[in-house]
Amino acid sequence: MTNLAMMMADEMPGGFGLWMFLSIGAVALFVVFIPVTTWIDSQRKEREAFYKSETVRRLTESSGDGAKAAIELLREQERLGQIKKREGMKIGGVINLAVGIALMIFLHALISGEPVYLCGLIPGLIGVALLAYALLLSPKPE
Repeated sequence: MTNLAMMMADEMPGGFGLWMFLSIGAVALFVVFIPVTTWIDSQRKEREAFYKSETVRRLTESSGDGAKAAIELLREQERLGQIKKREGMKIGGVINLAVGIALMIFLHALISGEPVYLCGLIPGLIGVALLAYALLLSPKPE
């Protein structure tokens, strides 16, 4: 790694400074930012699970109808989660399909003599698979 810094310092003025900047940025990203955001997200999920369990516990303790209401609340949350997952897969499929089509057009315009544009089929077919699963194979919410 030091050889890279020396090579950059020899080739361009301020090359070592650029190398230091990029090194510090990479360390800050992978050692500080990503673990902190992961920790914050896990804390949020834990807090949400705690609040949900407390709400269900209080509903079940409140009265005889509280248990029915708690079960109905859990079913409704599960149904909404399934709908959200299906819609996310639909959106992901449409985006992948659009990226595949755009990539095929771009590569065909860039290199017209070779069939390089067929690389756009990769994200396009992934999008088709996501859409097919979301529309045909995934379990329907009740």
